[in-house]
Amino acid sequence: MKKIIAFAGSNSKKSINKQLVIYASVLQQKAEASVLDLNDYPLPIYGIDEEMENGIPENAVKFLEKIKEADGIIVSLAEHNGNFTVALKNIIDWMSRIEQKVWHNKPMLLLSTSPGARGGSSSMEIAKNGFPHMGANVIADFSLPKFYDNFKSGKIVNEEFDIKIKEAVATFLKAV
Repeated sequence: MKKIIAFAGSNSKKSINKQLVIYASVLQQKAEASVLDLNDYPLPIYGIDEEMENGIPENAVKFLEKIKEADGIIVSLAEHNGNFTVALKNIIDWMSRIEQKVWHNKPMLLLSTSPGARGGSSSMEIAKNGFPHMGANVIADFSLPKFYDNFKSGKIVNEEFDIKIKEAVATFLKAV
């Protein structure tokens, strides 16, 4: 059976993006999905001085191994000030010091959500433009606007958005 890893690009314990990535993971049934939490991989803030003094942290190596072992990746991008979070950027920066193409050309489904009407579209665009330079094979994407209106009890309640995420998941799974 194919292996998928899924995670939210957030370190919030109440992450709405983690709720969305869990929902997308449950929708697919053709692969074994593991939902990872960035909080389980704590890292110091990346800096060349930190790297020179202490080397590459073991958690960066462990997270990169999870990516390498997977057949596909689902990431839900939280948005802070129009960009993805420091937590996601930091783990990517550390992994890129091990291997530049951190995503290993794995099929990727990019998700995003926010409480606002744009659904994290700024972080989504940054990832869609930047991740391919790091070895991403972005197959599909989906943004959910107004999370608290459209997501309740662990699922998308707006039928139009629910159809769209299911289509994105199906497209992604065909590539895995």
